[in-house]
Amino acid sequence: MRMAGCSWLFASAALILPAPALAQATGPSDPAVAPPPHAIAVTPEKRVYTLADFARFAPKSAYDMLVQVPGFTIRTVDTSVRGLGQASENVLINGQRINNKTGAVDQLQRTPASNVVRIEIEDAASLGIAGLTGQVADVILNKTQHSSGQFDYRANARAHFTKPEFLGGSVSYSGTEGPVDYTLSIKNGYGRGGIGGPILIFDGNHVLTETRNEVFHSEYEEANSQAKFVIDGPGSSVGNLILGYTPYWNPVHLRDKRVEANGELRARTDVEQLAGYMGDINGDYEFALGSGRLKLIGLRHWEHQPLVTTDILRFLTTGADSNGSRFSRDSHSGETVTRAEYRWKGGRNDWQVSIERAFNSLDQKGRLFQLDPAGDFVEVPFPEGSGRVEEKRYEALATFSRPLSSKLNLQVDGGAEISNLDRTTDAEPARKFFRPKGSIVLGWHPDKTWDISLKLRRRVGQISFFDFLAQPQLSSGRENAGNPELVPPQSWEIETDFAKDLGRWGKTDLTLHYYSVSDIVDFIPIDDDQQGVGNLPHADRLGFQSTSTILLDPIGWTGAKVDMTFAAEWTSVRDPLTGSRRPISGIEDRWGSIQVRHDIPHTQLAWSGYVQYQHYVSNYYLTEIDQTLDIPWLVGFYVEDKNVFGTTVRFSVDNIFDGRHLEFRKVWKGFRDRTPIDFIENHNELVGPIFTLSVKGNF
Repeated sequence: MRMAGCSWLFASAALILPAPALAQATGPSDPAVAPPPHAIAVTPEKRVYTLADFARFAPKSAYDMLVQVPGFTIRTVDTSVRGLGQASENVLINGQRINNKTGAVDQLQRTPASNVVRIEIEDAASLGIAGLTGQVADVILNKTQHSSGQFDYRANARAHFTKPEFLGGSVSYSGTEGPVDYTLSIKNGYGRGGIGGPILIFDGNHVLTETRNEVFHSEYEEANSQAKFVIDGPGSSVGNLILGYTPYWNPVHLRDKRVEANGELRARTDVEQLAGYMGDINGDYEFALGSGRLKLIGLRHWEHQPLVTTDILRFLTTGADSNGSRFSRDSHSGETVTRAEYRWKGGRNDWQVSIERAFNSLDQKGRLFQLDPAGDFVEVPFPEGSGRVEEKRYEALATFSRPLSSKLNLQVDGGAEISNLDRTTDAEPARKFFRPKGSIVLGWHPDKTWDISLKLRRRVGQISFFDFLAQPQLSSGRENAGNPELVPPQSWEIETDFAKDLGRWGKTDLTLHYYSVSDIVDFIPIDDDQQGVGNLPHADRLGFQSTSTILLDPIGWTGAKVDMTFAAEWTSVRDPLTGSRRPISGIEDRWGSIQVRHDIPHTQLAWSGYVQYQHYVSNYYLTEIDQTLDIPWLVGFYVEDKNVFGTTVRFSVDNIFDGRHLEFRKVWKGFRDRTPIDFIENHNELVGPIFTLSVKGNF
């Protein structure tokens, strides 16, 4: 639920670049001449990879293996999915979902590659797990682990504006004590962001009225410590317990100098201070009961997020009193989920029934201050910035799966949720909702090279409780009013997936989707003269994504491959002010990447280069339209040695062709359908190259 008054404007610049990630590690004496990953077709709907298939990449962790599976796109946990009812992550461990908010991918990053028995790629419809569609990776691990550890050290620096990071990375250790397997780990997740350069301000007639020179930088750090325990037995029972604690820090600084058209000089600072923590307890226990198996699941998450944002504008030429505001927000949020699943098999049919209870809450104390002529911040009344929001939710689902033929699988799940949503600190009564949900999935395997699926789903989305309370955005001068009437969006969704195994050439996958969304979350009028996050009646989303891995060994380029992704989405919603059709605010509507990796034969060396494109539509606020394109074209490369005293060393350079931070902002004097334009703001700011050194190894 983290959000910030200033840093959200630059989120993509401030944190980790989405450059394609590839694995690395040690392997046999000459891994680069090993054959490319090529699965064994165990059944038409299942393909199997072992550690030997990834020798050329010398993986250190289970995740290092997974990211090299040809044509497979990892889907991590979708935070818009409510509770634990339906799976969103397309990765399993030992045939089971990881029933927490971090998911299987997080666990595989902490698991040594030597503990992987195999990776199975199969169709979701054959698994009997509600929510999944398309291709799913099941990572099979040794039940009894050998004691081992791994580390991943990362140092990161940018050429401009930011402080370097020297303590990034992670350390984990896995072992066994009697019936208990354990993994202890600590990970420093970091983010560095920095931009700077000119901003031009024009009036409504496109006459230049002001020039700014801005510098923005942020330094995010988190120390995620985690202990995972797997209890095998008694009998066929198995239990998991994960304990996690994560303190984090995110100072953000935005400064600019301004020259007005009349020569007047001004200076502005916007500083954000954030230092909070998160805690997690996740556990499940599964055992035989009657003719089936019962799994009991519990999750508890809590977070403390104290945020202070201070914005000051100084008049350097005239010496007039400075203008300033300060917003402080002390928030405590929590989530508690209890869940029970019972599954059994009847002939060719797989059945599962589940019930779930969830309780979510946010308690916020918001305070607003104004700078007085003496230079002191004086508190002003701000009751709308404080309050408590709670949701109690109950869900029941039943899932039925069976093969209709040797090539066709069916999965049907259905149920509903009942929820009680309340801003408890106002006089309005709690709102109660009943929402049906479920899906129908067909998986078809016409031959051993094709995997085709079709999914029809009714889904209920997630919302942020912060939107129920006022959240001033000091950096942009926009007031976001709280909206106690906000409700989760609901959608009818159709998804198709076509996966084609190209044999020694690799694999390709195409997904298509159409979503019809009701109560879409966007920006709406609040009362007569305010704006905030709310619901619009209906929206449409139509898109595709193509993912391919092409292995180049067949043409004689031994050890080389190309990974490609191309995607687009078209959206439509009716603007609440003008009534005309427009895209959903802030949607990423076009993206893609091409990456080449070459493991040089007869050496331990590898190199890679990539180009990546991403494009976002504008945010349509009621008083402004703002489009941010942070390094829309990103180009980079790395070189890697997979055996430096048993470790893998990689040096990366990103943004080598000087991708810029672009922003186009048009602001009206009031609501944009009834008032004239106040000003137009154009950013074209320097980011510069980004350098990363990583060292990975086992111990």
